[in-house]
Amino acid sequence: MITPVKQINRFFLLATGPLIGLLIALFISGAAIDWNRSPHPITPEADVFQTTASISEGLTKAEKDAKTTISSIRKTAELYQKTTQTMSDIVKNARTASAKPESIYDRRITSKLGVPFETIQSDRIRIELYKVNPGTYRGYAMKIRLKSPDAMKMTLGKDRLGGAETTMQAVQRYGAVAGINAGGFADSRGQRYPLSTTILNGQYVNGFDPSYKDLFFVGLNQSGQLIGGKFQNKESLDKLKPKFGASFVPILLQNGVKLPIPDKWKTSPLRAPRTVIGNYKDDQLLVLVVDGDNEKGRSGATLEELQDKLANLGVQDAYNLDGGGSSSLVVNGRVINHPSDGTLRPVPTHFLFFK
Repeated sequence: MITPVKQINRFFLLATGPLIGLLIALFISGAAIDWNRSPHPITPEADVFQTTASISEGLTKAEKDAKTTISSIRKTAELYQKTTQTMSDIVKNARTASAKPESIYDRRITSKLGVPFETIQSDRIRIELYKVNPGTYRGYAMKIRLKSPDAMKMTLGKDRLGGAETTMQAVQRYGAVAGINAGGFADSRGQRYPLSTTILNGQYVNGFDPSYKDLFFVGLNQSGQLIGGKFQNKESLDKLKPKFGASFVPILLQNGVKLPIPDKWKTSPLRAPRTVIGNYKDDQLLVLVVDGDNEKGRSGATLEELQDKLANLGVQDAYNLDGGGSSSLVVNGRVINHPSDGTLRPVPTHFLFFK
């Protein structure tokens, strides 16, 4: 069958017409057709295997490095733990070693006192009570280690100048565990005033009095150490940074040396109830309170006897506090000594100790 040429041309025109129309429309609208003529390269099969092998090798190396790092960290941690333990052992041994001389010294001075019949222990203070009975007198020794400077303080009777109260009253009012009488006093117009230089809470209660005759000042400094002596001017006492203290007479020991006792105080009275405070080389305190039946000189201890006793006990500095009927020792709510008045005497100053 022979198809006429006109029919063929008409057929192709109808078939290509829509495409030609689309191209004309795109041309008129200005849209551009970008034909990317660069074909995407096809990775050869060999390159794929090579890349995979390289990645696998990198992962293997990273795993080895991670294991090495973990092992190193573990060894470092173990070394750190061993070093820390070693340092702790060194510190512990050093503390033990440093405490040995102190404990040896404490055993030496304690052995001279005997066996305590009562002990008080806290994180602020340690108190040991001993009986003292050399044959010519009877009394009590109280060895005190102040672990904190605020474990000891001085109080005024009824917290006012001119006031007076017993040591028991002061102990109860302040909640102290122990207390003793402190400095001397003078009575005037029904009031009882502390004698000479007196310091409370770092302040002079009634000004500074230069030491005269045989008077001394004794108390604690800001660090909790016993200080005392004769002072001719305020500046020399202020250099010691006193926290509190009182005055009386006489000084018995200084730096382990027995000082001459004034003739007046050797015989007036000869024997008497006494209260003495002193310190050891390691700053522990020692209080002696001696019993006596009266203040007439026939019972109690002489100052020379106490001076010898304190020196034999290894005390470095010792100060005689007010005695006679003023001597008092209160511990754990009990009056330990036997006051010569039959009852405790109200006095203007007290040294108190706290748990």
